[in-house]
Amino acid sequence: MALVLQQLGMSGVLQAEHCAQAKAQIEQVGCIDILLCDLGIQGADSLQFLRWSSQAGMVKAVVQCGELEPELRRGLGHILALMGVRLLGELEKPLEPQLLQRVLKRYSHRRQLPRLLVSNLQDLPSEDDVRRGLALGEFRAWFQPKFDMQSGALAGIEALARWEHPSRGLLLPEIFLAAVLAYDLIDEMFKQLLEQGLGMLGMLRRDGVSLELAFNLHASQLAHCELIDEIQHALRRHDLPGSTLLFELAENGLLDMQFTTLESLLRLRMMGCGLAIDDFGVGFSALKLLCQVPFNQIKLEGECVQNLWDPRSRAVVNSTLALADSLNMSVVVEGVSSQRIRNELVHMGCKYGQGFYLARPMTGRGLRQWLDGVVNR
Repeated sequence: MALVLQQLGMSGVLQAEHCAQAKAQIEQVGCIDILLCDLGIQGADSLQFLRWSSQAGMVKAVVQCGELEPELRRGLGHILALMGVRLLGELEKPLEPQLLQRVLKRYSHRRQLPRLLVSNLQDLPSEDDVRRGLALGEFRAWFQPKFDMQSGALAGIEALARWEHPSRGLLLPEIFLAAVLAYDLIDEMFKQLLEQGLGMLGMLRRDGVSLELAFNLHASQLAHCELIDEIQHALRRHDLPGSTLLFELAENGLLDMQFTTLESLLRLRMMGCGLAIDDFGVGFSALKLLCQVPFNQIKLEGECVQNLWDPRSRAVVNSTLALADSLNMSVVVEGVSSQRIRNELVHMGCKYGQGFYLARPMTGRGLRQWLDGVVNR
């Protein structure tokens, strides 16, 4: 395997016969990108090793080499997701170089993004740096369109947080969000992004374009009512109805939902705002939440659609569509990364989609230029 990896152009290939040896080698080099191993052979030791490496931020992705029972395979995918480690795929033995290369490309494809600086997750920004960035307006809203994939029409936009850092470049939330939460500055960042997003909606409205704008909210932000009051006041300042906003919440963050959180969600719906359960299919609480919280949209996690030709993946998509239809909810599929995936989703009856194949995130100016091109096309 090491020889094949080197032939494929991979550098810095480390080899270990067991978990203890792997841990010692990783501690020496500091961090590795991809771990290739047979977790079935390593047994329970492998789970302890994965927990250690994920907590230390030392392994970013895993390739399972060897067959696992279906229930073990599903459990492995869930536990890696909870650890924050990506499961790139599974390969049967003997390993075929072409299949190995295809799986490894999934890692590079997700990370080779233009003008983005990806740094070590352990290297969190300091509180002073975050506060300075907020004071100077360095946190900016970028916008990614959503589409009606059946008609090709634009269905809305999602505001995504970016930090335009003066020395580190453009930073993604995976670099700074943990720090913003730890320093209790998430509301301050959100209010800046909300103001930018509502300002963008106002400019688009003057251009004759009306769109729904989605924001991500962390469950901790809903524990108090003050933020909902801020959202209501901001809508009034910009003379916009609540129906122009949709808020996306990851299901894992709502596992231990407090009364005040549910009250905040109900207030948002009563204001006319939409609510989407984000990353559907990753956590374990979704069905209970759909019964308790007035969500009107499901965002299906992108990993669920990367291999639509696998019966299990198709089952997830079909069951989500059926569930949403029975609850009178819409479904937005994330991770539409190729025309083949888009076409297959449309064939399966999916309507709304979002992903790099359809449109990448862009600045506010970039969005207006992009919209001009769409209108003039």
